[in-house]
Amino acid sequence: MSEHFGTLSDGTPVHRWTLERAGVRVRVLTYGGIVQSAEVPDREGRTADVVLGFAALDGYLAHPEPYLGALVGRYANRIAHAGFPLDGRTYALAPNNAPNSLHGGEHGFDKRVWEAEPVEHGVRLSRVSPHGEEGFPGRLEVSATYALDASGALRIAYEAVTDAPTVVNLTNHSYFNLAGSGPAGGHELRLAASRYTPVDADLIPEGAPAEVEGTRFDFRASRKVGDGYDHNFVLDKGVTDTPVEVAELHDPASGRVMTVSTTEPGIQVYTADHLGEPFAPGAGIALETQHFPDSPHRPDFPSTVLRPGEVYRSETVYGFSAR
Repeated sequence: MSEHFGTLSDGTPVHRWTLERAGVRVRVLTYGGIVQSAEVPDREGRTADVVLGFAALDGYLAHPEPYLGALVGRYANRIAHAGFPLDGRTYALAPNNAPNSLHGGEHGFDKRVWEAEPVEHGVRLSRVSPHGEEGFPGRLEVSATYALDASGALRIAYEAVTDAPTVVNLTNHSYFNLAGSGPAGGHELRLAASRYTPVDADLIPEGAPAEVEGTRFDFRASRKVGDGYDHNFVLDKGVTDTPVEVAELHDPASGRVMTVSTTEPGIQVYTADHLGEPFAPGAGIALETQHFPDSPHRPDFPSTVLRPGEVYRSETVYGFSAR
């Protein structure tokens, strides 16, 4: 089901799609591919919205930088020095996270209005990113399908093709608070990740991935998240053809549990310490499934290069339950 949600200053309409199944209700916007809300029950059957968002379009327009619930691209996370080499050429990007490029640039996928069409138990969003958009080469045809499965899990499946070599790294940037309100730092997190990527002061990976053993980055056994994280974790499973469970987030007070399964090799954990108004620091936790930050400069990382004739595919599943 879709409904009018607002209108941009240039007259472009924005619609909201509501997906409902198995006691879960998710709302998705055509603006930015945003997951506006996800209402799920707790152990007593009481429903709450576990995704940070705004009630009206104006909120997203006034506060774009947190990327609340957004589909980010062409390149999720950071590319160092706002540029990258590919096939003997260097492509300049917007330094919107100076001196680096972040989440696709100044006017990335999170700020575009997507075409929408219904699919079974969901909606398929699509758009064409023209050659040179935000500095990225190649005409990219991209889609993201949001659907609820029989258990009420939210599946987001991405596909893209290009007519010239380019780089692609897509993710969803929802912030989760399984309590529905208040600080999320007391949530418990488990990650199937034995390594993480240490970063410099600008959050660019430096050196080889490091072992989590004996560090504050060890979430192999579920424990309280706390704060101070904006790091990529190297998932033990690597890149897979089908989603594999890699994370569990649990709110002990409500009993709500969210599992994350993905085909991606990494997951960025951001504890929203600098979320910005109107939200308090630590009001949610982002679990961004992805390839690694700055991969275009790191041949030792899994490649994010997409070439003509290839199909970019990525899928992530957010499962909800309570205990």
